[in-house]
Amino acid sequence: MATRSRHKKASRGFTIIELMIVISIILILVSVALPAYNQSILRARESVLRQNLFTLRSVISQYTLDKQKAPQSLEDLVSAGYLKQLPTDPMTGRTDSWTPDQEQGEIMSLDQQDEGGIVDVHSGSSGVGSDGTAYNTW
Repeated sequence: MATRSRHKKASRGFTIIELMIVISIILILVSVALPAYNQSILRARESVLRQNLFTLRSVISQYTLDKQKAPQSLEDLVSAGYLKQLPTDPMTGRTDSWTPDQEQGEIMSLDQQDEGGIVDVHSGSSGVGSDGTAYNTW
């Protein structure tokens, strides 16, 4: 009878060593998986940034060809119906952080002046991409 009660007591739970081993294994797995997860998030943001820049540049070009003049601001693209709304810069999380490159207009004659306008756009982020170049140079 005494052997039976001792056997029941021993099989009722985990020892502290077993728990420490399991927790250690979990911590090792998390420490390996977390950097890979963070890197995949960064790659996804960079991919979205590239796509948004491609879209904005394409729309600026379409606007310029259609209207025979470059847009004066990015909001012109929205008001003219080329975009439903300005895309969010994934690196800053804002729509107003895009940095447009302005082209200065040329004076042709007194009655016909080229106003210039936006010819390119970049991210407003000061961060550096995974390829080593700054986001605001893409």
